[in-house]
Amino acid sequence: MPKVLSYSRFTEFDINLFKAGKHYRLYDKFGAHITTLDGIAGTYFAVWAPSAKSVSVIGDFNYWNKEEHKLNVRWDESGIWEGFIPGAGKGSIYKYFIESHHNNITTEKADPYARRCEHPPKTASIVWADTYKWKDASWMKKRKEYNAIDAPFSVYEVHLGSWKKRVEENRSLSYVELADELVSYVIEMEFTHVELMPVMEYPYDPSWGYQLTGYFAPTSRFGYPEEFKLFVDTLHQNNIGVILDWVPSHFPEDAHGLGFFDGTCLYEHPDKKKGYHPDWKSLIFNYGRNEVKSFLISNAIFWLDQYHADGLRVDAVASMLFLDYSRKEGEWEPNIHGGRENLDAIAFIKELNEEVYASFPDVQTIAEESTSFPMVSKPTYLGGLGFGMKWMMGWMHDTLQYMAKEPIYRKHHQNDLTFSMTYAFTENFMLPLSHDEAVYGKKSLIGRMPGDEWQQFANLRLLYTYMFTHPGTNLLFMGAEFGQREEWNFQQSLDWHLLQYDYHKGIKKLIIDLNILYKQYPALYQKQFSVSGFEWINYDDHNNSVITYIRKGNDEEKGLIIACNFTPIPRANYRIGVPFKGKLIALFNSDEEKYGGSGGSDFQDIEIETQQWNNRSFSAEISIPPLGAVIFKTQK
Repeated sequence: MPKVLSYSRFTEFDINLFKAGKHYRLYDKFGAHITTLDGIAGTYFAVWAPSAKSVSVIGDFNYWNKEEHKLNVRWDESGIWEGFIPGAGKGSIYKYFIESHHNNITTEKADPYARRCEHPPKTASIVWADTYKWKDASWMKKRKEYNAIDAPFSVYEVHLGSWKKRVEENRSLSYVELADELVSYVIEMEFTHVELMPVMEYPYDPSWGYQLTGYFAPTSRFGYPEEFKLFVDTLHQNNIGVILDWVPSHFPEDAHGLGFFDGTCLYEHPDKKKGYHPDWKSLIFNYGRNEVKSFLISNAIFWLDQYHADGLRVDAVASMLFLDYSRKEGEWEPNIHGGRENLDAIAFIKELNEEVYASFPDVQTIAEESTSFPMVSKPTYLGGLGFGMKWMMGWMHDTLQYMAKEPIYRKHHQNDLTFSMTYAFTENFMLPLSHDEAVYGKKSLIGRMPGDEWQQFANLRLLYTYMFTHPGTNLLFMGAEFGQREEWNFQQSLDWHLLQYDYHKGIKKLIIDLNILYKQYPALYQKQFSVSGFEWINYDDHNNSVITYIRKGNDEEKGLIIACNFTPIPRANYRIGVPFKGKLIALFNSDEEKYGGSGGSDFQDIEIETQQWNNRSFSAEISIPPLGAVIFKTQK
């Protein structure tokens, strides 16, 4: 009997779709698939290597002998090598040994479609199939409500390896442990979603997961693929959505990875001006090659299909959109129209979003995009890129810059705080205070706040209240929810011991209550992306460094009034214009003692008077605490 039997999972239709860049379920075809052929148990292997002279499967089942199991090349010039190997099965460790026509180069490559990888620093693929039985049918049926753009969307961003560690064992938590401890914590904190920094297999810990080699495998650092499914499933059973960081922008040059896969630039663009990223010393996908486009879109669909992800946060979109991104003059070439846009990448992104939303209309794609590229979160049929949301990097930068200033100087920079409202509704914006704002000498969020300890924590409470009441959805990186003092270190656990101190406990309590408030009041989410959901009362009280505004939902009479005081001077008897006669009902005060505040503010229900103010017929006198924010609801 031949050592490799002829067998294929590809139909002629599959091949045509693959060549056309329109096959979006390639994970069902490529890779290692355990099967039985004519009563013989084994594994079918398929890999794309069009410039190969020969491809062998080497592994622990053949003593890594490249002569033992040579795959067959298909006759249709698709560049696909395939075959059935008897005896190879679940748990078999393997790589592809590729001999190239190009200068007779030979390489040993991990399987681009492997469902499981060895634990780094080992680099081989593992034949795998799981029979996990999902228990999240209730969530999947109703998640459209939770993921809608007019639903509350408050995200807790997590790096699984450093959220919490077993210090005595010097290790991170496993997927199974995370399904218990992290899920319980997110429930307590009242977040609606978690966003996981990349969980796809990656070789180098300091990359935080952003340099992928195993695009179809959850990292083996924390357990088996089915254990990661258990983690996701447990979140879903507790009505918590799961957003996965996804990295189609670049990949590392590691010898076992996608780079120079068959002795040629197969996945990466052959022109270094388009195919190499100078910032990250990594390779850039060739978005204009149909087979590569199918690989990437299939990968996005894979995580939504096989792992029930509720959305993808797409990393480094700006680096994909622009040919001159992080390049000097002479290091890039214009497109055919003379512009700087990467037309192939733009076409790929649009096709990606079209397919994701066609197949999974109840998920969200979220762009990390830092430029003013237009219509990132608008539908493709309107000329947009088709994302559901976009990170509001401008708001993040301007707001943190403002908050870092001593309050005495803030009156000269109020525009930094209010400028975001001039463009807040041009996109579906998510406000991100992410991992990128807690590393590389930027200091932690609490570390950026000026003043003594009391003022630092008051500033942080004020920042968070402003964030949760600003139009848009929210994202907060782990540790920020209790005022982590040190910068994030991927090698260490968060500083959970800080929660023994009242100020840190107060920040945690504040985030819980803000999440509850956000979910409880439709004025904060129903029109979070609409200009009709926001109205200034007064944005130009520079001298007092006070801003006041209204958030509105579908029922305008149930709006919320927010007042923020960015100085340590209490503002008593501060008059604001209001929409109509009635009462202001006190809902929230960031200066309460339970949050670590002074508790001395006069915060109570207030009668609205018939007195013109702020160009309105009615007004009321409120008290705004030092470095604090208050929220009222209106009642006729």
